[in-house]
Amino acid sequence: MRDPICGMTVDPASAAGESAFEGTRYFFCGVSCKAKFDANPRQYLNGEAASTSAPTPPRVASLQFVARPAPAQAAAPRPPASPPPPAAEYTCPMHPEVVRPGPGACPKCGMALEPRVIVSAEEPPNPELVRMTRAFVVCTVLAVPLVAVSMTHGGAAGGSRAWIEFALATPVVLWGGAPFFARAWDSLRSRTPNMFTLIALGTGSAYGLSLVALVAPQVLPATFRGQAARPPTYFESAAVITTLVLLGQVLELRARRRTGAAIRALLGLAPRTARRVRADGSDEDVGLELIAVGDVLRVRPGEKIPVDGVVVEGTSAVDESMLTGESLPVVKALRDAVLGGTLNGSGSFLLRADRVGADSVLSQIVRLVGEAQRSRAPLQRVADRVAAWFVPAVVVVALLTFAAWSLWGPEPRLATAFVNAVAVLIVACPCALGLATPMAIMVGTGRGAQAGVLVRHAEGLEMLAQVDTLVIDKTGTLTEGKPRVEACIAAPGHTDEEVLRFAAALERASEHPLAAAVLDAAQTRQLKIPAAGAFESLAGNGIRGTVEGHRVLAGTPEFLQSAGIDIDALAARLADSQSAARSIVLVAIDGVAAGFLSIADPIKESAAEALAELRREGIAVVLATGDNEGTANAVAKALGIDTVHARALPQDKAEIVARLQAAGHRVAMAGDGVNDAPALARADVGIAMGTGTDVALHTAAVTLVRGDLRGIVRARHLARATVRNVRQNLFWAFLYNVLGVPVAAGVLYPFTGWLLSPMLASAAMSLSSVSVIANALRLRRTPL
Repeated sequence: MRDPICGMTVDPASAAGESAFEGTRYFFCGVSCKAKFDANPRQYLNGEAASTSAPTPPRVASLQFVARPAPAQAAAPRPPASPPPPAAEYTCPMHPEVVRPGPGACPKCGMALEPRVIVSAEEPPNPELVRMTRAFVVCTVLAVPLVAVSMTHGGAAGGSRAWIEFALATPVVLWGGAPFFARAWDSLRSRTPNMFTLIALGTGSAYGLSLVALVAPQVLPATFRGQAARPPTYFESAAVITTLVLLGQVLELRARRRTGAAIRALLGLAPRTARRVRADGSDEDVGLELIAVGDVLRVRPGEKIPVDGVVVEGTSAVDESMLTGESLPVVKALRDAVLGGTLNGSGSFLLRADRVGADSVLSQIVRLVGEAQRSRAPLQRVADRVAAWFVPAVVVVALLTFAAWSLWGPEPRLATAFVNAVAVLIVACPCALGLATPMAIMVGTGRGAQAGVLVRHAEGLEMLAQVDTLVIDKTGTLTEGKPRVEACIAAPGHTDEEVLRFAAALERASEHPLAAAVLDAAQTRQLKIPAAGAFESLAGNGIRGTVEGHRVLAGTPEFLQSAGIDIDALAARLADSQSAARSIVLVAIDGVAAGFLSIADPIKESAAEALAELRREGIAVVLATGDNEGTANAVAKALGIDTVHARALPQDKAEIVARLQAAGHRVAMAGDGVNDAPALARADVGIAMGTGTDVALHTAAVTLVRGDLRGIVRARHLARATVRNVRQNLFWAFLYNVLGVPVAAGVLYPFTGWLLSPMLASAAMSLSSVSVIANALRLRRTPL
């Protein structure tokens, strides 16, 4: 039978428990699986009662990268077709809290909304970009002759030339600029003035004043005309400003489109079809959406792996670099997990589908990256505070500019004052300030996903750049996390097989990395593993329960001693194993020490290189492990770690992090187990190994898909590059406005006689936003 929770093969005669649901009996490897099933059976059966011979394994909706192995079987009954995906939602890059059911403009800042989640590798047409491009082309066709007419002093005489300008400018301002006026009106209604408020004020004033000067020039004061017979018109300024703003919108939308390139590249990894093996052994090509959990698929040389699963036949080397960032292929053999979207090498193998559709690792990565891209970094608060008063302040500056030039400017004073006030309104662009942070976060998190670094939120990325201390777990983090039993030592009166069999009975219900080693050793010896009852796990210490009527404890020497069990008879052999950097699982039966298991867990090949690089960057490394002093010190010595905390319980690890924080350090915690979750949550940045448990993955701010420690180095490089990019963007956005507004107001005129044309101000304003996005896009080429 197959456990519907974890997928492990279970012998009904020795199962840890069973439950009945809708007339079907299900058997479980451990009491924890039974408890999960009893709480919500439909969650694990997808609402479908599977047959007793082959219960359908669950669709696990969590980010779990290592599947438990199960032997090859015929495909389980396929679940019903999944419901259609929900309608796409659109959100604002600067205000992720704004969510709309379709495309449009943000009511707060006026920016074009974009899809909240990218669901397709193919980029659909952007209706806003299409509309803006069309408007820009038409307005350019009209604005070019308009400028030529305005610069020509011959041809149309007097007022006739102004009427030609009016005819050319009106469709540009009123049709091409209509979206800007609509967004400005929305900003006034929502009391959130933005860049479109300023654009509408500037272009509307220029066009309106020109219309008055054309139709009823007598209503304007003489100071508008100076020595001229008629007051000047500004049709060309209004039209050119509108056209340049449209150009800026087109360039901005095109640049923003490229920020989703990383997610689209990830989505493009999945093949469209898969080769499913029928019950008679023949193959059929089917669409990926038709693959169900339990299907057996054939992967041939050079093909992309279609879904997440477990190898059930054959062997090959798989290139996982597209998901993990690791360039070297990984050998996959029987019972090894493979990920959808990765590239098969020269071998051929069969895999059993374990996670399909939205449950696959690739889909989970895309979802996490999308959520991270919409999160807000602490640095964004600076821009938010400035933007809150920026537009009103610009309007005040424009009014003061108009007043000053009206009083002390050259003739015609009012006309000069008006031009300078319009230039101030146009040049001030808070959009660049608002885009500075979200654009960098969007590109940075996408770049991280391509390198196997998943960031859950922008705050974690920003904090990682400031970290100066790394607290790191041992098992599964510094070591492979695939320990193996090297020796089983029995106390007098007990046998090796008895110790191993009773330990395996308890460990079957445990999630500790050492549990798998104990179970593998028992299965290798072909021992019949009895069922365990009254199971209880004490994280960081050990486990206990009843096996065949006996009270059994398994765990650390301290755990057994705290239970009043004498382990002196095993002390000498224990010391030998501990000095050889072995992990120890002591077993007691009915209050008497029965023996222990000596378990070795090799250090990861990448650990020494990664820690050396972190130390070169000035990061102190602290080892905190629940293992004994001998094992902890041996691993620390091999890796050059000076500070070691052995026999650390989960609360101890969290306390170690808290003490370092109290001393003024910025602390990151790296771990992969349930016992690391409190410390991961307590740290400034939690870093989870992708091969770890669900609890660790959901607690951490950063997840390393492969679990390779070099991923920490890559994550830190990414964090520092992203934060540096944000600061560059904020600096240039601030500098642009700090310099642009005074220049537009005319502070250089007394010294140089130079004034900023509203048309040049419009070009500068549009290019400022584009430059911020272009700088953010440089993160796509950041070496990690």
